[in-house]
Amino acid sequence: MKYFIGNWKMFGSPKSINILKKINLFYTKDKNRKKYRIIFTPPYTLLQNYSNYFKNKKIFIGSQNCYQKDKFSSNTGAISPYMIKSVGAKYTLVGHSDNRIEGDTDLMLKKKVNYAIKNNLRVVFCIGENKTEKKNKKTFQVLKRQLTNVLEKKFYNNIIVAYEPVWSIGTGEIPSSQNLKETTIYIKKILKNIFRSNTPSVLYGGSVDGLSVQSFKEVKEIDGFLVGGASKSSKKFIDIIKNYYR
Repeated sequence: MKYFIGNWKMFGSPKSINILKKINLFYTKDKNRKKYRIIFTPPYTLLQNYSNYFKNKKIFIGSQNCYQKDKFSSNTGAISPYMIKSVGAKYTLVGHSDNRIEGDTDLMLKKKVNYAIKNNLRVVFCIGENKTEKKNKKTFQVLKRQLTNVLEKKFYNNIIVAYEPVWSIGTGEIPSSQNLKETTIYIKKILKNIFRSNTPSVLYGGSVDGLSVQSFKEVKEIDGFLVGGASKSSKKFIDIIKNYYR
């Protein structure tokens, strides 16, 4: 099963659901539809509306983050995994570089993953090195730390890993096929050591569009994509899927 996940970040209104409706219509007619799953992570404000609409359809809805506590607390502005699940969402991102930059530590991320899974959310756990770490040839060291400091064997059935090199997000700069292949193989090796079984799906994210996905499909180790900017357009998102299976 391949995954195509759209992360809207700070984008969207109730009317933006029309973007997803067009993608859902495409999916229902696509001959390759049994090969992949579509997930979208709109802002918190849209989770209930979108989750209700797509409840019996083929697009799954998730959140972009969650707070590191279980149900309710006195943390102003925080949204817990329990609250996210209660409005119908099925997935949540955890560990996106935007949130790491804002202060998410490995300990906080471990709590988020634990409480998300406890509340029956599947977690898309984001990892990735920044430009300086890449330049200093510390990519593998960084990825190993990000994975081993947070993930535990008990999380296996509810984890998807998304490799998003920070230097690639929104820049148009992408890793070569060979580099991405080597990095994905390394990530899966670390995951196998953590889970002591087959590895969870590993996705790629970072400047994914209809053009770049044609080179990414050469990397058979990749199990799908986390899409940013291109997911705000039904045409661009559909083009990614079309070009991947062309």
